[in-house]
Amino acid sequence: MPSGVPMVARLTASQFANLHTFLVAARHSSFALAAQELALTPSAVSHRIARLEDSLGMRLFERLTRQVRLTPDGERIFAALQTGWDGLHAAIAGGDALAGSITVHARPSIAQCWLVPRLAGLAAQYPDLSIDLRVGNDSVDFRAGQVDLALHYGDGSFPGLAARKLMDEWLAPVCSPDYAREHGLLDAPHNLSGATVLHDTLAWPACAPDAEWRLWLESQAPEVNLPARSLRFDRADLCAQAAIHHAGVAMGRRRLVQPWLDSGQLVLPFGGFDLASPQAYYLVHGARAALPARVQALLDWLLGQAI
Repeated sequence: MPSGVPMVARLTASQFANLHTFLVAARHSSFALAAQELALTPSAVSHRIARLEDSLGMRLFERLTRQVRLTPDGERIFAALQTGWDGLHAAIAGGDALAGSITVHARPSIAQCWLVPRLAGLAAQYPDLSIDLRVGNDSVDFRAGQVDLALHYGDGSFPGLAARKLMDEWLAPVCSPDYAREHGLLDAPHNLSGATVLHDTLAWPACAPDAEWRLWLESQAPEVNLPARSLRFDRADLCAQAAIHHAGVAMGRRRLVQPWLDSGQLVLPFGGFDLASPQAYYLVHGARAALPARVQALLDWLLGQAI
């Protein structure tokens, strides 16, 4: 065996513990969160990883001010350990491996409005699965294996990754009933000139801040100019919440705002969801020959929810 490569057969119990601690810390990108999961102190986690780094002769993490980040060596070791952990779960579960942790990354709006309300159903069907949900608009790096599955809104182009379309989306302006009456908006899109429009500035990757509104106006009301008065957010659900509280008119995505339409907190002043969005929701994961059984089970369950 090449020098510098540890032999698993020679690992002591404490070294196995250190490897497991590293696996958990790498998955969380945090010593503090790893400490919570392992019922240790952050100092104990740090000491275990330092001992592992000493035994391997390599640095596994960059220690930053408020977080830790895997080094290239750390990414390589983490990917190998995660593969082994998947195999161990499969062996224990007799090949099914419908148990263990799955790290899911989702954009904030679809997580808040669509995914989270369905998680109780997932827990009922797969009680031994543990979901670690990470939410944000940041890009996802699948190389180190820290994310098993991502739920994104985009055009379906994910170079170097595998993706399955989850569901389509449709667009229409929404506002509160009081706001529609106060500004004379019902069936009168030309009255938008006196209203405030609410923008999701990160509606999809590399889009203009007002992309959704311009798309809708060009298709449904080309004679109407986009009002200058606006409020801007980086999340569609915050636009909808602002609309509920009478701040203006948001561009509603049906998958996100339907519960608020059903409850009467929002209305469709200019009609229904007549415009199909050029973007859709996708389940994205690293390109690999086969997903671990537990991740495939989650992916199939999510596809079954898209009705």
